[in-house]
Amino acid sequence: MVTKGKESSGFSKEYWLENYAVLDEMDGVANAKLHARYLKSYLELEMVQINSVIDFGFGLGYMLNEMMKAFRPYRSFGIEPSLHAFEIAKSYQLKKSPGRKVTLANSGLTNWAKKVNSKSKHFDLGICTSVFQYLTKSEIEEVLPVMAKQVRYLYFSVPTDIEFERQVSDLEFADKYAKKRSREYYLRLLKPHFTFISSRLLESKVHFSQSDTPFTDLLFRFE
Repeated sequence: MVTKGKESSGFSKEYWLENYAVLDEMDGVANAKLHARYLKSYLELEMVQINSVIDFGFGLGYMLNEMMKAFRPYRSFGIEPSLHAFEIAKSYQLKKSPGRKVTLANSGLTNWAKKVNSKSKHFDLGICTSVFQYLTKSEIEEVLPVMAKQVRYLYFSVPTDIEFERQVSDLEFADKYAKKRSREYYLRLLKPHFTFISSRLLESKVHFSQSDTPFTDLLFRFE
């Protein structure tokens, strides 16, 4: 099922053609299967089961597609504000498979957050990779409490200012649309809502604390 509403238009077709012209160099695209394999293995090691997945900005759909194949959740939901990317993902990457309930929405993250209410079901796993650099500080502060309520775990990444500098020097790639922020900046915003439990993996403080987390390596928990 595909739901669409009057949401933020996201990036234009030109953005995707400019920034995603060479897909085999893109994190979350060329290596999407490796991301899913890593996360699946780590969660199996900790005996954590994932039955539902939500992707907060699935782009061209490669990462969400691989996560669905790895975890085979009974319920999957994806939002993507850019109509161009949404249509590509819907047509090629996120075809509905037997036994899976997949809902896609052409929506922005802030618009999604405003629609969440007391009857909204939460998800075991959220995916949010390379999204926050395009949000304002007020938008991040608005969506983070809702995300923490709606997911138990969050597979999260955002490039910092240092990484943006490396992209320019090493890859000759400059994202003119992204906001360059420090590691400390993002940690400060995330701290009230999530705990880091592994590389890229965060645990919601709404659902867990150190006393009831299913993860055993408490040495690696930090905020």
